[in-house]
Amino acid sequence: MKQATTAEAPVLVETHGRVGLITLNRPRQMNALDDALMDALGDALRAFDADESIGAILITGNEKAFAAGADIAAMADWGYMDVVKSEFITRNWETIRSVRKPVIAAVAGFAMGGGCELALSCDIVVAAESAKFALPEIKLAMLPGAGGTQRLPRAIGKAKAMDMCLSARMLDALEADRYGLVARVVPDAELMSRSLALAAKIAAFSLPALIAIKESVNRAFEGSLSEGIGFERRQLHARFASDDAHEGMKAFLEKRAPVFAHC
Repeated sequence: MKQATTAEAPVLVETHGRVGLITLNRPRQMNALDDALMDALGDALRAFDADESIGAILITGNEKAFAAGADIAAMADWGYMDVVKSEFITRNWETIRSVRKPVIAAVAGFAMGGGCELALSCDIVVAAESAKFALPEIKLAMLPGAGGTQRLPRAIGKAKAMDMCLSARMLDALEADRYGLVARVVPDAELMSRSLALAAKIAAFSLPALIAIKESVNRAFEGSLSEGIGFERRQLHARFASDDAHEGMKAFLEKRAPVFAHC
């Protein structure tokens, strides 16, 4: 295991085998997402995405908060032209959309506002029993502007998304699981061990196949059925040009574990 960087950094980075672990590291601010943290998160995501030894990425916070949202103290005096000229949100919050490898969020405590939106941007969300999700921007006469009004309805449906966005309703982990916001709920004490185990299981599969599946599911999430079916079919056909696919099929027939070369 590669050790984390210094405790002063806005994110801590480790490797666990083929898993890249990114820990949000502003504990005194409940991991509020300021520009420095989002820049560092983007850098870490890009580095792991480019690292051929990494097959999956895990993002987490601490036991009190995954992330409490955007840093309101930094935003309070901004004007319209300040956010337009600086490309607020667009400049450094969208990096995760370009990551081709699977990204998993391990969430304990509060995932509020931008923290909830960051979790929604991940491919799988594993929630500790203590996790709480909300988009409370309406309380500030604002709106969820890091994809919340777009990803949340796609994840849980219009009615429930309207309820969360318009009333600032907070969901506990079990409600979030019922709604479809998270993939699984685990005891707090097991959050990291089980999330790392899930990430390691995923990372052990053929990376090109993982990328193809992620891109295909995202097409379903973002586009029409007919366009998604066409994309999926092209991805399936492309698997027959993959050494890993032929290794996987031969290993199945020979009743042995496959040895993937990630090509």
